[in-house]
Amino acid sequence: MIQAARYSAAIEILADIETRRRPAADAIKDWGHAHRFAGSKDRAAISGLVYDVLRRKASAAWIMGEDTPRALLLGSLRLVHGLALEAVENLFNGEGHAPQPLSEDERQRYRDTLLAPAPDPIRGDYPQWLEPSFLKVFGTDAAAEGEALAARAPLDLRVNLLKGDRAKALKSLAHLKAEPTPFSSVGLRLPLLPDGRAAALTAETAYVKGLVEVQDEGSQLAALLAHARAGEQVLDLCAGGGGKTLAMAAAMNNKGQIYASDNDGRRLAPIHARLTRANVRNVQVRAPRGRIAPLDDLKGRCDLVFVDAPCTGTGTWRRNPDAKWRIRPGALEERIKQQDETLATAAAYVKPGGRIIYATCSVLAEENEGRIVDFLREHEDYTARPVDDMVREAELPALAPFASALGPGLRLTPRTSGTDGFYVVELTKRG
Repeated sequence: MIQAARYSAAIEILADIETRRRPAADAIKDWGHAHRFAGSKDRAAISGLVYDVLRRKASAAWIMGEDTPRALLLGSLRLVHGLALEAVENLFNGEGHAPQPLSEDERQRYRDTLLAPAPDPIRGDYPQWLEPSFLKVFGTDAAAEGEALAARAPLDLRVNLLKGDRAKALKSLAHLKAEPTPFSSVGLRLPLLPDGRAAALTAETAYVKGLVEVQDEGSQLAALLAHARAGEQVLDLCAGGGGKTLAMAAAMNNKGQIYASDNDGRRLAPIHARLTRANVRNVQVRAPRGRIAPLDDLKGRCDLVFVDAPCTGTGTWRRNPDAKWRIRPGALEERIKQQDETLATAAAYVKPGGRIIYATCSVLAEENEGRIVDFLREHEDYTARPVDDMVREAELPALAPFASALGPGLRLTPRTSGTDGFYVVELTKRG
């Protein structure tokens, strides 16, 4: 497919997303099935165009003065791809499968509209209703933090210490230009390819044999800050696909026991194959029966309960850009309720002297510091551990500057740390 035809395809997919209000991944997949002539490189390029639009949807609409699929793509071509007006006019020529030529108004707006006068939610590309939350957390940096959340994310990997060390993984992936991550001692970062895509790993020996796992550095740091020790009894209460379960199992060198559970048994489905590939032997998967996980035998017995809490996912917008436009205020309220319930549940499993690690991939104070303040008010036998103590014990002193100014815990964002947005706090129970 010529580039102009890819633009037309992206416009078609964006229209499908808007009309049917469906996830971008589903619309892209269906378009591919209906257009078998498009090769893998074409589909990847079109997918990249669509996701770039969704990352910069608000600012693209501001540039072009409307939010039609065509206008959004045009705005994205200027903001993300930096195409000159002449190049766009050559591609939008109406010939064959190319989009129709630009109108005079489109030419003028593409050439002259400035983004600088736009309000913070427009420049930062986040929903208007979240402006008070962003201002509370980021203040005058709200637009800049939002812009960082709208950028493309690199591909981060975690080295599985049960299979080898970082030096071995770096050597295996040298052809992909792998480099150590800035903070995680077990992390690698792969740069994006020239076309903006992440490198394919499915045929890489290091990945196939379990030496590396895909995991954002922020998620790796959350697991490292848990400081799970060999011989401990650990409950991963919201284990999902098992990324942090595997990370803690490696940190424990397969010694002790991790119980991986989740209220949604479907989310646990991938964990079994991942455990086998990673050579993890100290994990019991406790799938729910109905909606109840069989965990009664663990009450008051756990050294560590890891709570990867259900959240809005605002910290992962680099990887899931369409999610930020589908989230509604009611979803935040529901997540806050779930977070309070999950924390209260976690407390029942902690033994005297044990601890809870509460983590979210959210940047919102309502889901982070706000939940911990309320929890500590209701649970006087718990205290929040100072960040300096957390990072020293986890041998991650470089994280000390990321202590939250809004309350207990540690905050990471793409702008400040280069990771996804994460919040991590340690709660200790009196002995």
